[in-house]
Amino acid sequence: MPTAPANPRVVSGMRPTGQLHLGNFHGALKNWVDLQFQYECFFFVADWHALTTGYEDTSQLEENTWQMVIDWLGAGLSPSACTLFIQSKVPEHAELHLLLSMITPLGWLERVPTYKDQQEQLKEKDLATYGFLGYPLLQSADILIYRPRYVPVGEDQVAHVEVTREVARRFNHVYGREADFEQKAEKAIKQLGSKNAGVYRTLRKSYQETGDATALEKARALLGSQARLTLADRERLQGFLEGTGRSILTEPEVHLTATPKVPGLDGRKMSKSYGNTIGLREDPAEVTRKMKAMQTDPARVRRTDSGNPDICPVFDLHKIYSSDETRQWAAAGCRSAGIGCLDCKKPLIEAVVTEIEGIRARAKEYEENPDVVRAIIAAGCEKARDAARDTMHEVRTAMGLEYR
Repeated sequence: MPTAPANPRVVSGMRPTGQLHLGNFHGALKNWVDLQFQYECFFFVADWHALTTGYEDTSQLEENTWQMVIDWLGAGLSPSACTLFIQSKVPEHAELHLLLSMITPLGWLERVPTYKDQQEQLKEKDLATYGFLGYPLLQSADILIYRPRYVPVGEDQVAHVEVTREVARRFNHVYGREADFEQKAEKAIKQLGSKNAGVYRTLRKSYQETGDATALEKARALLGSQARLTLADRERLQGFLEGTGRSILTEPEVHLTATPKVPGLDGRKMSKSYGNTIGLREDPAEVTRKMKAMQTDPARVRRTDSGNPDICPVFDLHKIYSSDETRQWAAAGCRSAGIGCLDCKKPLIEAVVTEIEGIRARAKEYEENPDVVRAIIAAGCEKARDAARDTMHEVRTAMGLEYR
């Protein structure tokens, strides 16, 4: 019987769009690099998700996938610290998606905020497909199959995690009722050892009698630290703690991440669709050329005109890359016309180029050794499949599908 992971899990994925840019890096990837040393992290290429809006042309899908993985490795993701894999190489994602679709109300999918928004934004595409309607549920399956504690997202993605929590809650309500649930839970408590069993009982009583949220969190942390517990027993004790049945699928929590505004070269959000990006492996000379021409405060026409850093996209990059001292110098010089726009950009260009040069150097090793990249992903896919199989065994058993 598999045991629970010693460290809380984190799961996140990214659609393969080819080589990444600074917006991708600061929007998600940089945070992943930090998280890999704090949690048991599973990061995947969401290639099936790429089909939900781009099913008609898959000619670049494979190349985009490998280029993105190289960027991940160049940015600092380490296969020794996290699990990197490709979604479609773990078919259990599709199986769980199918099984969850049997119990998920249609209205839950239709009310996802991005459903109508993307239909409006992508009018030129035929999005009247089940794949597009059902992509939030596939996203839920991607998360739930690893039973993570946290899902790192920005504020605009919180609604997707809430749908996932609702799906897990519904599944547990429908299938988490064991006839001998309490007896099995009591037996599992004994596996904690006498001291921890006493702490668990005290915290459970405090939460169930007074609704003490702190007691609930402490009890969850206690269960998460018990590496000897089987996954099934940990699920029972979570359900017993919360006054429900067995918690087969874990309700993930949001790990809210800071997503700084990364302006593109034209002042709009950095995006490939706008053609205003700075690539993570772009040639430093080209980066310098682009940034020198980057749009600034449009009201500052002449060198002697004063500017407003609050509306200048270059200053948004200063907020990401520069020290307080440099930002104060840039803001004061802009408002007083004491410095020109090129003067303002100089320390910023140096910082961006330095960062990109580091990513380029690390990525070059993988560009020259594609077999190493494929071996990393193959190992990650096997590890991910092992974790996914454990969950699917529990899911099938709960649904009466694990025939003998």
